[in-house]
Amino acid sequence: MQYTPEIYYNADQKIWSGKEQPAYFSTNLSIGEIIFHEMQRHPKLIAQISDTENTSLSWEELFLNSKRVASYLRNLKLEQSDIVGIIARNTTHISAVAYGCFFNGIAFHSVYLNYEQGVIEKLFDITKPKIIFCDGDEYEKVKAATEKLNVKIVTMRNHRDGSISIQEVLTTPIEPNFKPARLEQGNNQNLAILCTSGTTGTPKAVTIPNTTVMVNMCSFVTSSDVLYVQGSLEWLSGLVITILSGIRSALRIISDKNFSPADILRLVKKHKVTFIIQASAQMAQIANCPEFEGDCLDSLLYCLYGAANCSIKVQQSFRRRLSSKCILILGYGLTELGAMASFNYHFDQKPNSSGRLGCGNKLKILNEQGESLGPNEVGEVCLDTGRYWAGYYGNPEETRKIRDNNMWYHTGDLGYVDEDGFLFIVDRKKDMLKYQSIMYYPQEIENVIAQIPEISEVCVFGNINIFNGDEAAAAVVKKHGAQLKPQDVIDYVAKHVKATYLQLTGGVFIVDDLKRTASGKTDRRATRAYCLQNDTDKLI
Repeated sequence: MQYTPEIYYNADQKIWSGKEQPAYFSTNLSIGEIIFHEMQRHPKLIAQISDTENTSLSWEELFLNSKRVASYLRNLKLEQSDIVGIIARNTTHISAVAYGCFFNGIAFHSVYLNYEQGVIEKLFDITKPKIIFCDGDEYEKVKAATEKLNVKIVTMRNHRDGSISIQEVLTTPIEPNFKPARLEQGNNQNLAILCTSGTTGTPKAVTIPNTTVMVNMCSFVTSSDVLYVQGSLEWLSGLVITILSGIRSALRIISDKNFSPADILRLVKKHKVTFIIQASAQMAQIANCPEFEGDCLDSLLYCLYGAANCSIKVQQSFRRRLSSKCILILGYGLTELGAMASFNYHFDQKPNSSGRLGCGNKLKILNEQGESLGPNEVGEVCLDTGRYWAGYYGNPEETRKIRDNNMWYHTGDLGYVDEDGFLFIVDRKKDMLKYQSIMYYPQEIENVIAQIPEISEVCVFGNINIFNGDEAAAAVVKKHGAQLKPQDVIDYVAKHVKATYLQLTGGVFIVDDLKRTASGKTDRRATRAYCLQNDTDKLI
């Protein structure tokens, strides 16, 4: 069995290991210290353009604003053990808030702004921030959710009475010889606190340490690149892009609009974006957009996507639209890891693989009995980063559930590693269905349906039958202008799949869009609930 140099396999322990990478910066430096020094290297280069607010900041201007935010927080006597709250869109000064926190060694807890008031209350009650930066549009909701915390609230735009304006914060004098703070706990200290996707209850607060692995990610990015990600600081992708921009002096494009496929294509073309991160579901929506044609993606050099499996058809559609210079990269990871665990730079050789491990990560595949499996055997994907993780903030019980005593993360994803060391994700462990006592996974059927030319996206779920158990049902999104009936989908599956338990006996639902989590992933449970409550377009 041959393995590529990038990955190593211990046949005795049945553990795969990624290649160790030398540190790009000194490991004694915090991310805040690295960004502080790097921001001074190209003061006249443009650091950020807001497509929606029509603002432009040079690195010199952004550096000054970041120091002003940091100085304001210092004047409040905030300590490194305190938390700053963020619940805001990608607006002009949100990057300065993030960098200001980095300079002070104070972690921020970033929360999705569309969460209901009750969820915001529970999340901020976990971390108890001393000050919160939010948009004026959400001020009343945030104020009500945090009334027990006696917290200061700064509005980033659309200022509201009773709040502090970000413009007031940006008038704060900077102390002479301003320096970034040294971290009291070293690089194990929390850099940020993000949220899990929250499909099974209240999201958990995920700590992200000051590890330099985030600095080493995407080392190909340079000061000539133009970066874009849809998400703000509440998502790992938004945090990674904010850090990458700061340490590589790369121009970042921001927008405060909600996701729109046509608008993303316009933005990429207008600003000549070279590097984009997006969810697989967003790729599918873009590929189904009427504007997805011509030279709209010609500027891209790196297209990184993940958060869920992406159909081969969608990836091929993107490949045809990208220039020959662009690298299509499928990544796999968890928010809890603070970085991607693996990357697939070899779409043409290994389509739909999550790639080989990187950054010194280790991987093993476990069966139901907790035994390690070898190549091409499906089981739960478990990862060991070798890095410190403080766990879910204030929640040791849930921390123990995802990471065992030997520091292995149990991802809940089912997958296998092939003979070349490439990881393939099959499905979520908890998504397993059972028809007449036979177990099956939704993706087995989704992979078949995704081959239908008229279909853009698909989500398979179980429709409970008292005699059979989980009868497979499918929610499908048609391609723009396509003609398709539910029976067409049922017939296609029947023709291409012989197993009785994999037939669509639970029905087919044609929908305008699938239900999604706050992070843009397909929400299987929410999609199922929507379809079964609105079954007028169903055929059994």
